[in-house]
Amino acid sequence: MKLTDRTLGIAAILFAVFLGVFGYDLEAPFSYEPIGPKAFPLLIAVLMTICGLILTVRGGNEAEENTTSANLRILTMVVYIILYAFLFQLLGFVISTALMTTFVGKLFGAKWWQAIVSGVVMSVLMFLLFDVSLDVVLPEGLLRGVL
Repeated sequence: MKLTDRTLGIAAILFAVFLGVFGYDLEAPFSYEPIGPKAFPLLIAVLMTICGLILTVRGGNEAEENTTSANLRILTMVVYIILYAFLFQLLGFVISTALMTTFVGKLFGAKWWQAIVSGVVMSVLMFLLFDVSLDVVLPEGLLRGVL
């Protein structure tokens, strides 16, 4: 099968339908935000559907095949995302996000010190943005009592 913009567009639409179906049933056991947890996946599904439709209607450009190293980086990124999802509650937002951004930074060629510093700074700033500014409850994990 040749990979084209249309192929990606159809795949995006199918994934958006999947995201919309499962995102629609999200309900919080208690109300802690005015719009609830289903708004984000549904918004992403709508945007992904629009982009998928644009690629399907307008597209047709053939894509080059990935190199082996690119496929390995993609697979590594998928593993990082899965680990992030499993460790999010246990370690908390700050630690899990710092680890995720550190390893992603290293995956994209940063030096270890750059990846660590940017990972820690980014996770703390994002925690402050969401927790303090937007009043979104995030898991504290191992830092419970410190934050």
